Amino acid sequence: MSGYPREVIALLLPGVYAPQDDTELLAEALREESPPPGARVLDVGTGSGALALEAARRGAEVTAVDVSRCAVWTARLNAWLRRLPVRIHRGNLFGPVGDRTYDLILANPPYVPAPDAGRGPSGRSRAWDAGRDGRLVLDRICRDAPALLRVGGVLLIVHSALSDPERTVEQLRAAGLKAAVVRRRWIAFGPVLRSREEWLRRSGLLGASDDREELVVIRAERVS
Repeated sequence: MSGYPREVIALLLPGVYAPQDDTELLAEALREESPPPGARVLDVGTGSGALALEAARRGAEVTAVDVSRCAVWTARLNAWLRRLPVRIHRGNLFGPVGDRTYDLILANPPYVPAPDAGRGPSGRSRAWDAGRDGRLVLDRICRDAPALLRVGGVLLIVHSALSDPERTVEQLRAAGLKAAVVRRRWIAFGPVLRSREEWLRRSGLLGASDDREELVVIRAERVS
């Protein structure tokens, strides 16, 4: 299961994003955050449910959202198999949960820059394709998530350095949050990046000698 602990994820339905290095990096940040039992946690773009279950194992009150029907069923089945209480909704980002506030929001959104095909991503590619600059979903999270945080609440986002972490930090600070990059990890190119490596170099997003991708976790806290 791509290195993610099998005691968390029991199954993965076809077409659902498998937990990978970005999931593990965000899980590490979640463990460091250590939300107390009963904390309200939202996992947006839950995929297999890995992060939602990680939070639920620690006694948090967890809600998860994904736009993919297969992902929703995968997360529900994993929660059932692990006997963990997670509310899982199908919807686009914060649509199903915009009437609540949270102590912690987790986000592992699509963030891979993609050539413009004249239409938005579809099918499996919705789990990674995010427009020419990789910001298609990130900008929406930066815009909408701050209003869903309680005072003292924290947003944790993981994405690639290819999709401009500085812009994420700037937008979250402009929204009144205290934001910074708190984790970094270099990884080998996966299949998606390898398939568009030439385009990324032509676009200036990859240097001529770059042979690895940097992942970052950004932590943003609502202080007032």
